[in-house]
Amino acid sequence: SCSFSECSLSWLDIGAQYNIHVLQNAFCIIIIKADYTLAPSFRLISPILSFQALISHHVTLADLNYLTEEKVYEILALCEEIGNNSLLIGVIGKVFSNAECLVRSFRKEESNASLDSQGRSENEKENASMSASSASRSGEDDGSHDEVTVDVAAVRRVYDRILTDEKAESALVNAILCVMPSVEDELTYHDACAFDPNYLNLFVIVMENCNLHSPEYLDTALPFVCKAMCRLSLPAQARLARLWSRYDVRGIRRLAETFQQLITYTVVCHKFDEDNLVNDNEAVVSAAKCLKIVYYANVLAGELDPQQNEEEEDEILESNELTLQELLGEEERTPKGPRVDLLETELGVCVSDCRQPVVSFDEFINEPLNEVLEMDKDYVFYKVNAESKFAFMSCPFILNAVTKNQGLYYDNRIRMYSERRITALYSMVDGQQANPYLKLKVRRDHLIDDALISLEMFAMENPSDLKKQLYVEFEGEQGLDEGGISKEFFQLVVEELFNPDIGMFTYDENTKLFWFNSSSLENEGQYSLIGIVLGLAIYNNCILDVHFPMVIYRKLMGKKGTFLDLADSHPVLYKSLKELLDYEGNVEEDMTLTFQISQTDLFGNPVLHDLRENGDQIPVTNDNRKEFVTKYADYILNESVKVQFKAFRRGFHMVTNESPLKYLFRPDEIELLICGSRNLDFHALEESTDYDGGYSRECRVIKDFWETVHTFGQEQKRLFLQFTTGTDRAPVGGLGKLKLVIAKNGQDSDRLPTSHTCFNVLLLPEYSSKEKLRERLLKAITYAKGFGML
Repeated sequence: SCSFSECSLSWLDIGAQYNIHVLQNAFCIIIIKADYTLAPSFRLISPILSFQALISHHVTLADLNYLTEEKVYEILALCEEIGNNSLLIGVIGKVFSNAECLVRSFRKEESNASLDSQGRSENEKENASMSASSASRSGEDDGSHDEVTVDVAAVRRVYDRILTDEKAESALVNAILCVMPSVEDELTYHDACAFDPNYLNLFVIVMENCNLHSPEYLDTALPFVCKAMCRLSLPAQARLARLWSRYDVRGIRRLAETFQQLITYTVVCHKFDEDNLVNDNEAVVSAAKCLKIVYYANVLAGELDPQQNEEEEDEILESNELTLQELLGEEERTPKGPRVDLLETELGVCVSDCRQPVVSFDEFINEPLNEVLEMDKDYVFYKVNAESKFAFMSCPFILNAVTKNQGLYYDNRIRMYSERRITALYSMVDGQQANPYLKLKVRRDHLIDDALISLEMFAMENPSDLKKQLYVEFEGEQGLDEGGISKEFFQLVVEELFNPDIGMFTYDENTKLFWFNSSSLENEGQYSLIGIVLGLAIYNNCILDVHFPMVIYRKLMGKKGTFLDLADSHPVLYKSLKELLDYEGNVEEDMTLTFQISQTDLFGNPVLHDLRENGDQIPVTNDNRKEFVTKYADYILNESVKVQFKAFRRGFHMVTNESPLKYLFRPDEIELLICGSRNLDFHALEESTDYDGGYSRECRVIKDFWETVHTFGQEQKRLFLQFTTGTDRAPVGGLGKLKLVIAKNGQDSDRLPTSHTCFNVLLLPEYSSKEKLRERLLKAITYAKGFGML
């Protein structure tokens, strides 16, 4: 009953030449012809060479709607038999260009053959239906489909085999170009992953291609993959992040490098400027969004302590009355509180929860992107939150500290100008004199008392005044505060409050770090003042000579201190407790410890504390020693300093509560903002230094000076920075961002060099020899504390 075309008859003639019974194989020939029509690349097969092989495998090829590792190896064997890879190319073209076929491929389950036409077994369909129904009721993802159903190891082995052929790789590129636009369209109009959680397999399989970073993919295919992946719903992105979080460090790093390569390749190959913003480039934007998924996969895969959170407090009371800002629509443009990343919320994890990611956070920073990013415009896109414009500040992990600090600077300045404008409007309404600045008038001999009273008054009457630009005036002294006087104010306040003789903080000579004194007699206001000073320093872009352990910045970000934090803050105690945990003998008999610990108060007297009720009667044993260590660390880092730290954090949040600080920066970067960098590149400092008073870069004294400074050790370099700037650290971005000025201070003499730390000015006499310059400079930076700095 079948009618054969001319093409079919030619195949019959070929069959006759090979003594194959035509009638017996007629049905097979029709199937082959059907496959020939569906897969044009089969036309490359030589009929004379491949006919017998095709006939022997016609059932497998005709029904090939998905791939397994075994089927790929069968096809490779067949290709070897017929002498070319045209059949493999056709299979790649058929399966990889069809979303349904790709979703069904390389499953872990053995029952692939029983999959229905949509790629799901009956049980999977039922589970997916129940999951979608449950999700629609609760609005949440229960995480039941977070297991990888793709045999990732098999996919990698298959890629290793087929990517050795250039034509096969070209077929993969063409297949991706064919399938991804349809995937993007499908995800745009409905959430395919809600009905088939295995839909994510498509992206898992494609992203396992280790050649995605090559130019063939970067030019064409990979941007289409990123665009389609960006269309995934938020729950689907979270699920994909969980899937990838199960990868090892090499797998996560390879994914990150793939998206980073696309960003770098595009940035380098295109010219971006004020008229052609990188924010408008679809490839870069989509790659950044995809990189965010890998970033959170990296966070999930790291060492997490999500339960160790400080108690939330409503420390700033809200008024029921409408403010002038609200009446003017100010609140609508600049909403209170930091922005929250939606993917982070969906995953229920915070970046500060991650103590140690599997891949360093620094590897997610893209320096070429930071170089071309117009941060002023990016900040506007970020604040306006326009859907048509992407802001890279919404992906802060990709920005370096300098770029993020620039974004924070814009936010702080705009908030200052906003407060100034609101103050002017209030003065017009109330008829009172406008006070556009946070103006502090203090006496040098009563610095702390005056600052504390003034700042408390501002905080009580109108906390928003703390958002104004700081303006400091020392009573009885003339001069306008253009930044230098404020810097001196910060230095003096920090020096006085952190003086160990006052007793607010303890100082460890070994770690060179301060810690809250749990026995301090100072009131909470003093600690609030320190918090306000730290907040104002960030707000006014000033580096402070403050040395806290990292746990303080983690606590400011809402985390509690744990046993691991003792390694930095209390290393001797950490070592002892670590030895207790690792002890292989009988703890109870050999150490005779109880759940009662002893501390020393301000006057050197021992103070006992029970970690558990009647702790002196509960021995520490091998079974409960972990509980003992946990409670001990919690008491030292949290409970014993709860009052002091609460006041300190309250002051800090008075200034930073509406800032994107917490959203943009990790705890280690907060320390960098406040204290500066420990990396001292004096060659960068030399390049950025200016000269005054008759000196220039070519002067003999200046050349002698830099030759001398470059021979200093690290400790001497820190002393020099302390002497000239008031802090021994570099600002964000390194010493190249520090504007040091070396001014001539007279002819040759025996005077020591002096400095104006407020303005980073070094006053250097024109010494007659290099040896004399070195001797005078070393003496100045070593012994100048208290008399050498002005």
